[in-house]
Amino acid sequence: MAFQEKRAWIMGLVTVVTYAVYVIVVLSRSGSAPLAETPYVATLIWTVVSAIVASVVLDVVVAAATPKAEQRKDQRDTEIDHFGDRIAQSFTVIGGVGAMVLAMADADQFWIANTIYLAFALSAVLNSMAKIAAYRQGFQQ
Repeated sequence: MAFQEKRAWIMGLVTVVTYAVYVIVVLSRSGSAPLAETPYVATLIWTVVSAIVASVVLDVVVAAATPKAEQRKDQRDTEIDHFGDRIAQSFTVIGGVGAMVLAMADADQFWIANTIYLAFALSAVLNSMAKIAAYRQGFQQ
């Protein structure tokens, strides 16, 4: 497995796990109150910071276990990286537009923040899936 593919797996799995933890914690705190009144800011911050730290730590562990010669990026790795970024950018744009519409509709900050977080999470997962698929099934420019 290519080093860059390992990094894509790390990003995808860390994103899915931390977002799932966030959703579970927020939903468990809501109780019978409206979801928009549920405290979410601290949980959002901690899950985002945890995702960043986990990704960095796992990247370091994988890099330490991978020979330097295998860590070099070639032209194909660069093209796959750009391909994944272009594919995933759509969810970032959709999330931004969705948050803008919610803001113009005077929606609660809870919904705006969660729309943005969901868009970032979906973008990261889609980015990872596109890269993994390109490595596994072949990539044509």
